[in-house]
Amino acid sequence: MDTLTLWQLAVLAAASMLVGFSKTAVSGANTISLAVFAAVLPARESTGVLLPILIAGDILAVLIYRRHAHWPTLLRLFPAVAVGVVAGTVFLLWADDDAVARSIGAILLFMVGVTLWRRRTAARSEAAPEQQAAERPDDDKPSLAGRAKARSYGVLGGFTTMVANAGGPVMSLYLLSAGFRKLGFLGTSASFFLIVNTSKVPFSVGLGLIDAQSLLLDAVLVLFVIPGAYLGRACVGRINQKLFEQIVIGATVLGGLQLLLR
Repeated sequence: MDTLTLWQLAVLAAASMLVGFSKTAVSGANTISLAVFAAVLPARESTGVLLPILIAGDILAVLIYRRHAHWPTLLRLFPAVAVGVVAGTVFLLWADDDAVARSIGAILLFMVGVTLWRRRTAARSEAAPEQQAAERPDDDKPSLAGRAKARSYGVLGGFTTMVANAGGPVMSLYLLSAGFRKLGFLGTSASFFLIVNTSKVPFSVGLGLIDAQSLLLDAVLVLFVIPGAYLGRACVGRINQKLFEQIVIGATVLGGLQLLLR
Protein backbone atom coordinates (compact mmCIF):
# COMPACT_ATOMS: atom_id res chain seq x y z
CA MET A 1 0.00 0.00 0.00
CA ASP A 2 2.89 2.36 0.69
CA THR A 3 3.89 2.34 -2.98
CA LEU A 4 0.41 3.05 -4.35
CA THR A 5 -0.56 6.58 -5.30
CA LEU A 6 -3.88 8.13 -4.32
CA TRP A 7 -5.01 7.87 -7.94
CA GLN A 8 -4.17 4.16 -8.04
CA LEU A 9 -6.08 3.54 -4.81
CA ALA A 10 -9.07 5.40 -6.25
CA VAL A 11 -9.02 3.23 -9.38
CA LEU A 12 -8.79 0.04 -7.30
CA ALA A 13 -11.67 1.26 -5.12
CA ALA A 14 -13.83 1.84 -8.21
CA ALA A 15 -12.93 -1.63 -9.50
CA SER A 16 -13.90 -3.11 -6.10
CA MET A 17 -17.26 -1.35 -6.29
CA LEU A 18 -17.74 -2.86 -9.74
CA VAL A 19 -17.11 -6.31 -8.22
CA GLY A 20 -20.05 -5.77 -5.87
CA PHE A 21 -22.23 -4.51 -8.71
CA SER A 22 -21.36 -7.43 -10.98
CA LYS A 23 -22.09 -10.00 -8.27
CA THR A 24 -25.63 -8.70 -7.76
CA ALA A 25 -26.55 -7.39 -11.20
CA VAL A 26 -24.40 -8.36 -14.20
CA SER A 27 -22.23 -11.41 -13.59
CA GLY A 28 -19.18 -11.32 -15.82
CA ALA A 29 -18.75 -7.56 -15.65
CA ASN A 30 -16.04 -8.01 -13.05
CA THR A 31 -13.68 -9.01 -15.86
CA ILE A 32 -13.21 -5.25 -16.08
CA SER A 33 -12.14 -5.27 -12.42
CA LEU A 34 -9.72 -8.08 -13.19
CA ALA A 35 -8.18 -5.95 -15.95
CA VAL A 36 -7.92 -2.90 -13.68
CA PHE A 37 -6.23 -4.81 -10.84
CA ALA A 38 -3.78 -6.41 -13.29
CA ALA A 39 -2.96 -2.97 -14.75
CA VAL A 40 -2.38 -1.22 -11.40
CA LEU A 41 -0.67 -4.12 -9.57
CA PRO A 42 1.77 -6.78 -10.80
CA ALA A 43 -0.35 -9.27 -12.73
CA ARG A 44 0.47 -12.31 -10.60
CA GLU A 45 0.05 -10.51 -7.26
CA SER A 46 -3.18 -8.85 -8.40
CA THR A 47 -4.99 -12.21 -8.36
CA GLY A 48 -4.20 -12.63 -4.65
CA VAL A 49 -5.43 -9.14 -3.80
CA LEU A 50 -8.61 -9.54 -5.83
CA LEU A 51 -9.64 -12.95 -4.43
CA PRO A 52 -10.82 -11.78 -0.94
CA ILE A 53 -12.70 -8.92 -2.60
CA LEU A 54 -14.47 -11.39 -4.87
CA ILE A 55 -15.36 -13.53 -1.85
CA ALA A 56 -16.86 -10.50 -0.09
CA GLY A 57 -19.00 -9.87 -3.17
CA ASP A 58 -19.99 -13.54 -3.30
CA ILE A 59 -21.17 -13.44 0.33
CA LEU A 60 -23.37 -10.41 -0.33
CA ALA A 61 -24.78 -11.98 -3.50
CA VAL A 62 -25.59 -15.26 -1.70
CA LEU A 63 -27.38 -13.35 1.07
CA ILE A 64 -29.54 -11.63 -1.56
CA TYR A 65 -30.14 -14.46 -4.09
CA ARG A 66 -29.64 -17.70 -2.12
CA ARG A 67 -33.25 -18.82 -2.71
CA HIS A 68 -32.70 -18.81 -6.47
CA ALA A 69 -29.66 -21.13 -6.56
CA HIS A 70 -30.12 -24.31 -8.60
CA TRP A 71 -28.20 -26.97 -6.66
CA PRO A 72 -28.47 -29.85 -9.18
CA THR A 73 -26.48 -27.70 -11.60
CA LEU A 74 -23.92 -26.80 -8.93
CA LEU A 75 -23.42 -30.40 -7.79
CA ARG A 76 -22.93 -31.46 -11.39
CA LEU A 77 -20.22 -28.82 -11.91
CA PHE A 78 -18.13 -29.09 -8.74
CA PRO A 79 -16.15 -32.31 -9.47
CA ALA A 80 -15.00 -30.95 -12.83
CA VAL A 81 -14.22 -27.55 -11.29
CA ALA A 82 -12.01 -29.21 -8.67
CA VAL A 83 -9.98 -30.81 -11.47
CA GLY A 84 -9.62 -27.42 -13.14
CA VAL A 85 -8.50 -25.69 -9.92
CA VAL A 86 -5.79 -28.30 -9.30
CA ALA A 87 -4.63 -28.01 -12.93
CA GLY A 88 -4.56 -24.22 -12.63
CA THR A 89 -2.48 -24.42 -9.46
CA VAL A 90 0.09 -26.65 -11.14
CA PHE A 91 0.11 -24.35 -14.17
CA LEU A 92 0.81 -21.29 -12.00
CA LEU A 93 3.98 -22.88 -10.68
CA TRP A 94 5.74 -22.32 -14.00
CA ALA A 95 3.49 -20.42 -16.44
CA ASP A 96 4.32 -16.99 -17.83
CA ASP A 97 1.67 -14.34 -16.97
CA ASP A 98 1.31 -13.05 -20.53
CA ALA A 99 0.99 -16.52 -22.06
CA VAL A 100 -1.67 -17.51 -19.52
CA ALA A 101 -3.66 -14.30 -20.00
CA ARG A 102 -3.63 -14.57 -23.79
CA SER A 103 -4.66 -18.20 -23.82
CA ILE A 104 -7.57 -17.52 -21.47
CA GLY A 105 -8.63 -14.52 -23.57
CA ALA A 106 -8.64 -16.64 -26.72
CA ILE A 107 -10.69 -19.35 -24.99
CA LEU A 108 -13.26 -16.83 -23.76
CA LEU A 109 -13.72 -15.31 -27.21
CA PHE A 110 -14.07 -18.76 -28.75
CA MET A 111 -16.74 -19.70 -26.20
CA VAL A 112 -18.65 -16.48 -26.88
CA GLY A 113 -18.82 -17.52 -30.51
CA VAL A 114 -20.01 -21.02 -29.56
CA THR A 115 -22.63 -19.61 -27.19
CA LEU A 116 -24.01 -17.19 -29.79
CA TRP A 117 -24.17 -19.99 -32.34
CA ARG A 118 -26.02 -22.26 -29.90
CA ARG A 119 -28.47 -19.53 -28.97
CA ARG A 120 -29.24 -18.80 -32.60
CA THR A 121 -29.82 -22.50 -33.25
CA ALA A 122 -32.05 -22.80 -30.16
CA ALA A 123 -34.09 -19.77 -31.23
CA ARG A 124 -35.12 -21.63 -34.36
CA SER A 125 -36.49 -24.59 -32.42
CA GLU A 126 -39.97 -24.77 -30.99
CA ALA A 127 -38.72 -25.72 -27.52
CA ALA A 128 -36.72 -22.53 -27.00
CA PRO A 129 -39.61 -20.26 -25.89
CA GLU A 130 -40.71 -22.78 -23.26
CA GLN A 131 -37.18 -23.11 -21.89
CA GLN A 132 -36.69 -19.35 -21.65
CA ALA A 133 -39.97 -18.86 -19.79
CA ALA A 134 -38.67 -20.48 -16.61
CA GLU A 135 -36.30 -18.98 -14.05
CA ARG A 136 -34.02 -21.99 -14.41
CA PRO A 137 -33.82 -24.95 -16.84
CA ASP A 138 -35.49 -28.23 -16.04
CA ASP A 139 -32.26 -30.20 -16.40
CA ASP A 140 -32.03 -32.21 -13.18
CA LYS A 141 -31.51 -35.29 -15.39
CA PRO A 142 -29.45 -33.94 -18.29
CA SER A 143 -28.56 -35.83 -21.44
CA LEU A 144 -25.12 -37.27 -22.11
CA ALA A 145 -24.30 -34.16 -24.13
CA GLY A 146 -25.48 -31.97 -21.26
CA ARG A 147 -23.24 -33.78 -18.78
CA ALA A 148 -20.29 -33.51 -21.16
CA LYS A 149 -20.90 -29.78 -21.55
CA ALA A 150 -21.05 -29.32 -17.77
CA ARG A 151 -17.77 -31.17 -17.30
CA SER A 152 -15.95 -29.23 -20.02
CA TYR A 153 -17.17 -25.87 -18.74
CA GLY A 154 -16.45 -26.96 -15.16
CA VAL A 155 -12.82 -27.87 -15.84
CA LEU A 156 -12.26 -24.71 -17.86
CA GLY A 157 -14.01 -22.60 -15.22
CA GLY A 158 -11.90 -24.07 -12.42
CA PHE A 159 -8.71 -23.57 -14.41
CA THR A 160 -9.41 -19.96 -15.40
CA THR A 161 -10.63 -18.93 -11.95
CA MET A 162 -7.49 -20.34 -10.32
CA VAL A 163 -5.08 -18.87 -12.85
CA ALA A 164 -6.55 -15.39 -13.26
CA ASN A 165 -9.83 -15.09 -11.31
CA ALA A 166 -11.40 -15.23 -14.77
CA GLY A 167 -13.92 -18.00 -14.16
CA GLY A 168 -16.88 -15.60 -14.19
CA PRO A 169 -17.19 -15.31 -17.97
CA VAL A 170 -16.82 -19.09 -18.38
CA MET A 171 -19.65 -19.86 -15.97
CA SER A 172 -21.76 -17.00 -17.31
CA LEU A 173 -21.62 -18.54 -20.76
CA TYR A 174 -22.47 -21.98 -19.35
CA LEU A 175 -25.49 -20.72 -17.40
CA LEU A 176 -26.75 -18.71 -20.37
CA SER A 177 -26.35 -21.69 -22.68
CA ALA A 178 -28.24 -23.83 -20.14
CA GLY A 179 -31.23 -21.46 -20.35
CA PHE A 180 -31.09 -19.76 -16.94
CA ARG A 181 -33.17 -16.65 -16.43
CA LYS A 182 -31.90 -13.62 -14.54
CA LEU A 183 -32.57 -14.50 -10.88
CA GLY A 184 -31.73 -18.17 -11.29
CA PHE A 185 -28.57 -17.13 -13.09
CA LEU A 186 -27.50 -14.76 -10.30
CA GLY A 187 -28.42 -17.14 -7.46
CA THR A 188 -26.65 -20.14 -8.97
CA SER A 189 -23.61 -18.07 -9.92
CA ALA A 190 -23.36 -16.53 -6.43
CA SER A 191 -23.40 -19.88 -4.60
CA PHE A 192 -21.02 -21.40 -7.11
CA PHE A 193 -18.37 -18.72 -6.75
CA LEU A 194 -18.64 -18.41 -2.97
CA ILE A 195 -17.74 -22.09 -2.66
CA VAL A 196 -15.12 -22.12 -5.43
CA ASN A 197 -13.39 -18.86 -4.45
CA THR A 198 -13.24 -19.89 -0.79
CA SER A 199 -11.68 -23.22 -1.76
CA LYS A 200 -8.98 -21.34 -3.71
CA VAL A 201 -7.67 -19.50 -0.63
CA PRO A 202 -5.31 -22.27 0.62
CA PHE A 203 -3.86 -22.65 -2.88
CA SER A 204 -3.33 -18.90 -3.20
CA VAL A 205 -1.66 -18.70 0.22
CA GLY A 206 0.59 -21.62 -0.67
CA LEU A 207 1.61 -19.90 -3.91
CA GLY A 208 2.40 -16.69 -2.02
CA LEU A 209 -0.39 -14.73 -3.73
CA ILE A 210 -2.10 -13.87 -0.41
CA ASP A 211 -0.01 -12.48 2.44
CA ALA A 212 -0.21 -9.85 5.19
CA GLN A 213 0.38 -6.96 2.78
CA SER A 214 -2.28 -8.06 0.32
CA LEU A 215 -4.79 -8.54 3.14
CA LEU A 216 -4.06 -5.04 4.43
CA LEU A 217 -4.96 -3.61 1.03
CA ASP A 218 -8.05 -5.85 0.94
CA ALA A 219 -9.20 -4.47 4.30
CA VAL A 220 -9.47 -1.04 2.69
CA LEU A 221 -10.89 -2.05 -0.69
CA VAL A 222 -13.55 -4.46 0.61
CA LEU A 223 -15.47 -1.49 2.05
CA PHE A 224 -16.28 -0.42 -1.51
CA VAL A 225 -17.81 -3.78 -2.43
CA ILE A 226 -20.86 -3.16 -0.22
CA PRO A 227 -22.24 -0.03 -1.96
CA GLY A 228 -21.54 -1.66 -5.32
CA ALA A 229 -23.54 -4.74 -4.35
CA TYR A 230 -26.54 -2.76 -3.18
CA LEU A 231 -26.43 -0.56 -6.27
CA GLY A 232 -26.55 -3.72 -8.36
CA ARG A 233 -29.48 -5.07 -6.34
CA ALA A 234 -31.37 -1.84 -6.94
CA CYS A 235 -30.69 -1.95 -10.68
CA VAL A 236 -31.22 -5.64 -11.45
CA GLY A 237 -35.02 -5.40 -11.45
CA ARG A 238 -34.84 -2.73 -14.14
CA ILE A 239 -32.73 -4.75 -16.55
CA ASN A 240 -34.78 -6.89 -18.94
CA GLN A 241 -33.65 -10.42 -19.78
CA LYS A 242 -32.47 -9.69 -23.31
CA LEU A 243 -30.42 -6.69 -22.21
CA PHE A 244 -29.06 -8.70 -19.27
CA GLU A 245 -27.78 -11.42 -21.58
CA GLN A 246 -26.31 -8.89 -24.03
CA ILE A 247 -24.43 -7.15 -21.20
CA VAL A 248 -23.05 -10.45 -19.89
CA ILE A 249 -21.84 -11.49 -23.34
CA GLY A 250 -20.45 -8.00 -24.01
CA ALA A 251 -18.54 -8.01 -20.73
CA THR A 252 -17.13 -11.43 -21.58
CA VAL A 253 -15.93 -10.20 -24.98
CA LEU A 254 -14.37 -7.14 -23.38
CA GLY A 255 -12.59 -9.23 -20.77
CA GLY A 256 -11.42 -11.74 -23.36
CA LEU A 257 -10.01 -9.02 -25.61
CA GLN A 258 -8.26 -7.36 -22.69
CA LEU A 259 -6.57 -10.61 -21.70
CA LEU A 260 -5.70 -11.50 -25.29
CA LEU A 261 -4.21 -8.12 -26.20
CA ARG A 262 -2.45 -7.19 -22.94
